[in-house]
Amino acid sequence: MLPPARRCRRARGTARLAALAVVAVLALLGGVGFPAFAQDSVTQDRVTTWSARLAPDWNDTNVRFADDGLRLGSNPAGPASIRSGRAEGLLLTPMQPLAELSSQVATELVADQPAGSAVAVDIRGTRGDGSWTEWVTTGSKAPATLDAAVTAVQTRIVLRAGAGGVSPVVRSLRLTAQPGVTLLAARPRNTRSYRVFATREGLTGATTANGHLIHERDHFVALPSRRGLAPRGSGDYTVKICAGNGRCEWAPVWDVGPWNTTDDYWNPAEDRKSWPDLPQGTPEAQAAHDDGYHDGQDQFSRPVVNSAGIDLADGTFWDGLGLRDNSWVTVTYLWTDAGAPAIVQLPILPVYSGPGLQYPAVGLAAQRAKLIVECTATGSAGPADQWLRIGPKQFVSAAHVSITGTHPPGTRCATP
Repeated sequence: MLPPARRCRRARGTARLAALAVVAVLALLGGVGFPAFAQDSVTQDRVTTWSARLAPDWNDTNVRFADDGLRLGSNPAGPASIRSGRAEGLLLTPMQPLAELSSQVATELVADQPAGSAVAVDIRGTRGDGSWTEWVTTGSKAPATLDAAVTAVQTRIVLRAGAGGVSPVVRSLRLTAQPGVTLLAARPRNTRSYRVFATREGLTGATTANGHLIHERDHFVALPSRRGLAPRGSGDYTVKICAGNGRCEWAPVWDVGPWNTTDDYWNPAEDRKSWPDLPQGTPEAQAAHDDGYHDGQDQFSRPVVNSAGIDLADGTFWDGLGLRDNSWVTVTYLWTDAGAPAIVQLPILPVYSGPGLQYPAVGLAAQRAKLIVECTATGSAGPADQWLRIGPKQFVSAAHVSITGTHPPGTRCATP
C-alpha cells in the first residue's frame, strides 16, 4: 500500500491528466483550432497567465499603437447606430488556449484615462462544441465570469474618447484564467425569442461598431449591447428576425444600438448588465418610450422617441423582411441555442418553405450568418440535392453553407 503522501501526489497527477484529456476531447468534438499565438503566456500548475498583444491588425477598428500605448484612431464618431459624437475604437486579440477548463478570467489593466474617457476590457471563450460565450466585461476588482467552462479565451479592448476628443491610452493588459467552473457556467442554454420594435438603420457609408463599412442594401443588425457584437466579417452572433408578413432573415450582429450600449435585454435579470428590474425581453428604450421608465431617457440622458430594441440594415429591412415602415418583429438570439451551426457562404442565401427551389421563398440568410440546423432533407434532384431545415418550413441548400461543430447529417426531417 502506498504511503499517504504518494497517494495524494498520484491522485493529483491523475486528476490533472483527466482534466487535460477533457480539454483535448472537447476541442476535438467542437472543432476548436488554436492559431499561432503572438502574445506571451505562462502556465503555472493549472493557471494560464498572458499579456494581450496591443498591435492592431485588419480585424480592429479605429485604434493605433503609438508612444508605447494603444490609442484611438482618427475617426471622430462612435458606432453608426448610436449616432454618437464621441470617438470609439476596439482591438480584438488572438485566441489564447488554456491549460485547463476555466470560466473566470481576471485582468490587470495599465491605462491613462483622461477625464470622460474610458477603457473597457471584454472577455469571451470557446465552449467544447466550438461555439462562443457572450462577451463579458471584466474589472480590476471582479473577474469576468463566463456562462460556460471554456477551452480558449479571446479579449476585446474598447476605447472611448473623453472631453474634446482626448483618447485614453492602454499601456498593458495582463490576464489570468483560473481553473474550475462556477455555478453560472452550469446554466443550461435555451433559445430566446422576443417581440421587439425594429427600426431601419440606413446610414450608408458610415462605420459600424465592429468596423464594417455600411453599403447600400446591406444585411446586418444592431443590438443595444456589445455582449452580442460579432467581429467584423463573422456571424458569431446571429439573430433570426421574423416580420408579421411571414418573412424572416438570419443576419449577423455588426453594430451597437439603437439608443443604448449596455442593454442585453434578452438575458435574465441575474445576467443583464443594465436595468435588471425590467422584464426579460423588454428593451430599456421600449420601457422608456412606452411607460416613461428612466424618465423616458436612454443611458446617455437623451429623450427616447421610439421603442426600438433592434436596428435593421437596409437590405435586411427591405429585401429580407419586405418591410416598408418601422415594425414590431420577433427576434431569436441564435447564439443562446445549443444547436449545430451552419455558416452561410454566399452573399445572400434564399430560404425556401421546403427542400427545393420549387417551394416559395420565405426569407433570406446573410453572408456569414450562423444558422441552427434542425435536420436534413433530400430535394427532388436526387441524393446530391441536400437541404437543411433551419426552422419550421424554412430550408436552405446545404451546398452553400459550411458546417461547424457537431452536426447531425444523419438526422432526417420527418416532414418538410
